Amino acid sequence: MQLTQFILLAVGFLGSMAVFTLVQRLLSPPAEEPTSLARIAGKAQGDVSAFESLSPHGSLMERIDFFLVHQARLGARLETMHMLLGKPEKPNPLQILHMKEIAAAATAGVLYYLTNSWALGFGALLIAFFLPDMYFRGKISDRQREIIKSFPSLVDLAALTIESGLDYMTAFDRIIQSVQRKSELEHEMEKTINEVSLGYSRRDALRRLAMRTGLQDVRSFVGLIIQSDELGTSLVDLLRNFSSDLRFRRLNAAEKAAAQAATKMLIPIFFFIFPTVFILMLSPMVLSIFKKGGMGF
Repeated sequence: MQLTQFILLAVGFLGSMAVFTLVQRLLSPPAEEPTSLARIAGKAQGDVSAFESLSPHGSLMERIDFFLVHQARLGARLETMHMLLGKPEKPNPLQILHMKEIAAAATAGVLYYLTNSWALGFGALLIAFFLPDMYFRGKISDRQREIIKSFPSLVDLAALTIESGLDYMTAFDRIIQSVQRKSELEHEMEKTINEVSLGYSRRDALRRLAMRTGLQDVRSFVGLIIQSDELGTSLVDLLRNFSSDLRFRRLNAAEKAAAQAATKMLIPIFFFIFPTVFILMLSPMVLSIFKKGGMGF
């Protein structure tokens, strides 16, 4: 009995210390940095972070944001998510963080109101904080599917245009200008062309294209172009072989999905169709047993 009380006392003491440390980090600002210019200059992509406006001396909400971004190290993950979304104006990384905070606070508050349990409320707070990530991952997947859908056609057009004697960047520019309704892939290629005109090297601009899409096929495409520049190999032959490989893999993926369709149909058949059929077939027999005391035949 005394051992149990001692263990409970130790757990309570450690929990109190953890809560005290968390509250202290939230409410007390960290040491003042000399300047934020060093952090801006040290960014690999040359972009100013959306969290640069956060101050450790601001309001409580701003301090919570600062803690989650810098102490919990969520800033890089949110910026990567925003980049894979195509860098829309809304939501920006800070707004994504606010959506996660609102979802967590609202879910925890509702659950505590219904159950009057701090433990369930705190657990819901942690779980609901990551629920918006599922929505944004779905948006990223939809965007990547749209990019990969038109990617083989772009590679074919690029090979055809480069074969006519144009440079690959000029070929990409011609392709983008000829498209009336631009998809996500054309928008990303247009960003790459604009970055080259602003002073980025072609290699860096192409690597940024691969990072913005987050697709292995685009990374392989960029690698082929960089390899062709370095080794002096024929880019047209590489792009044609790459396009053929893309279409072959898409055909294999479609055949695999078609082969799995019959197996996936077993789940709804087993849980929804078979029970209905059994009820329709056996219900007259069961009614006859209970009403007449026999099988009825």
